[in-house]
Amino acid sequence: MKYLIKKFITLIITLFVVSLLAFLAFQVISGDPATAKLGTNATPEAIEQLREEMGLNRPLIARYGSWLLDFIRGDFGTSYSYSMPVRDMLADRLPITFALTVMSFIFMVAISIPLGIFAAKHEGGIFDRIITVLDQVVMSIPAFFVGIIFCYLFGILFRIFVPGDFVSFSESPSKFFVYLIFPALSIAIPRIAMTVKMLRSSIISQSGKDYVRTAYSRGNSRATALRRHILKNAMIPVTSFIAVSMAEIVAGSIIIEQVFTIPGIGRLLLASISNRDYPVVQAIVVLIAFWVAVVNFIADMLYQYLDPRIRLK
Repeated sequence: MKYLIKKFITLIITLFVVSLLAFLAFQVISGDPATAKLGTNATPEAIEQLREEMGLNRPLIARYGSWLLDFIRGDFGTSYSYSMPVRDMLADRLPITFALTVMSFIFMVAISIPLGIFAAKHEGGIFDRIITVLDQVVMSIPAFFVGIIFCYLFGILFRIFVPGDFVSFSESPSKFFVYLIFPALSIAIPRIAMTVKMLRSSIISQSGKDYVRTAYSRGNSRATALRRHILKNAMIPVTSFIAVSMAEIVAGSIIIEQVFTIPGIGRLLLASISNRDYPVVQAIVVLIAFWVAVVNFIADMLYQYLDPRIRLK
């Protein structure tokens, strides 16, 4: 319980620091949101009046306090560019990015773990060598380039899907998820290669430990020792890597949404940065940080389950 409370407090502190940094970052960037909204031809009086209406003339601490309290209540502010609640702007886009992220994560775990185990079981064999070579090649290819290749091969050449022809969930749930398959694979493939390499190395390393030799001496087969003893210990560092990968998957989704023209928060984030729409950018940054922090919190709980020694420390 103490371990859980400690990690939960760390989660809260992390989110507070991220929210503070996200708010302060846009206070030191050059440029005035009021000027950006009214244009350079606006009179100083009009700009000053708009700054007053937007609350930009208030003290920094007061603005941060009000923003944080509103954010906790679910009020993310009003968009400078569209003059509408940020919450409404995110309502339709967050589920899309969430679905893309979850699908990428599922692909990464579902493909990398069996491949990693298979490569470790056949260490030095022809399949292990093929997987190792492919790992090295795939790890060097960024996700956005994988997406471009998929668009060309499966979109233009084989015409399995139409790049840019995104279908919303409300219009057709099946077509929605089908369209997200290739973007999700584009994000997952480089992470799959890295996870396979790490899991293979971890299993091989654990296979030489004394507790494994003891398991063999008790009559356990290699498959039984792998399932009951080796895999549990080998997954501890891999779980940490998978948790870190989740943050990179979220970041990768922002770029992939541009490649496949997906109307998620990634496209909105880049557009809002260009328009200096700070309330939108701040909300997205904090929400992404919240998602990553929660994933890491869950990973810490998995560490405790996989290795009780962490709880004792």
